[in-house]
Amino acid sequence: MRSFHGAAHPLVEPHAQARASGFACLCLPQGRLFFVQFFLQLMSCAVFFVLPACSQDNGSEANQFHGRGAEITVTVHDGTGEPISTAAIVKLLRDGTILSRQGETSRGSALLVVNNLGDFTVIVEAPGYEDVQKEISIKAAGRMQVDIYLRRIANGVARSPGRPLLAPKAKEALEKGLQALGADRMKEAEKYVGEAVRLAPAHPDVLYVQGVLYLKERNWSQAQTALEKAIQIDPAYARAFAALGMALCDQAKYDAAINPLEKSLQLDSAGSWETRWSLAKAYYQHQQYSEALKMSQEALSASDGKAPEITLLVAQSLTAVGRYDDAAQALRNFLTDHGDHREAPTARKWLEKLTASGKIRPN
Repeated sequence: MRSFHGAAHPLVEPHAQARASGFACLCLPQGRLFFVQFFLQLMSCAVFFVLPACSQDNGSEANQFHGRGAEITVTVHDGTGEPISTAAIVKLLRDGTILSRQGETSRGSALLVVNNLGDFTVIVEAPGYEDVQKEISIKAAGRMQVDIYLRRIANGVARSPGRPLLAPKAKEALEKGLQALGADRMKEAEKYVGEAVRLAPAHPDVLYVQGVLYLKERNWSQAQTALEKAIQIDPAYARAFAALGMALCDQAKYDAAINPLEKSLQLDSAGSWETRWSLAKAYYQHQQYSEALKMSQEALSASDGKAPEITLLVAQSLTAVGRYDDAAQALRNFLTDHGDHREAPTARKWLEKLTASGKIRPN
């Protein structure tokens, strides 16, 4: 019986969240960044003890305090609205790309002094919380209060400490690349993803989307390289592990695919049906038939009718564990419900072989 590996899975569809921002699995299911940014401006808070920010651009703080710069107090709040009790990293980017100042909060606040007026991006990172960035405009010298509200990371899955957000220009290029990918405008996608890579070559979200682009172009080895870099930078990037496993499956490297696919589901137990389908195929090729059966059944159920051809892998796995009647019934159900499907001839052939081999009784 020939094994069925399914036409390439729907990839991994990122969707926007405050992590650049943390993406998703692109099937290309929803085509938006996985970074949800919470820019809630609610109320000003008193400034507590503050650690001086590290100087990143020219000029001294003494000069800046004499009217040629601005003093920015960033107060970071947790989900209750209180100043955050743990230390958070606060960065200030000038014009969206140039690191102007960086500091660490003490009792929820950090003081950043700049010697240039203009537009800035405030970025806040704290372990266990979603990264947040907020655009501010400094029009005049003096003092400015900025309040940032953080939200805890869903499912308790934290990112690597210090994981950066994308600067606005790189984020914009990446978003345009994702939109083009979702619409199968490949030349346009190459242009914008390439621009994001130029601006942020070591950012895991950029590497992830670059890997997805290569997957869609069937450049499996290049996809593998980009995705391996992404998970090295962010070892908690579930969707990058899933996409890497798919890239390995597409190269028939089933043994190697099992670990990243399992890791993806460990990091995100609600992971996509595409991930489960790929893992089921890897298990089957690795002769782990019981695991292949369980995972393929989960994938079929979770797909909600989007990929009925998963039934053929279920039937294969049932046959491999000796459940011939159940395998035959699965194939009959598939033919009844999807008789015009491109895999229908294969299902009929497998039914005939089960009958001819005496595994099942003729209808």
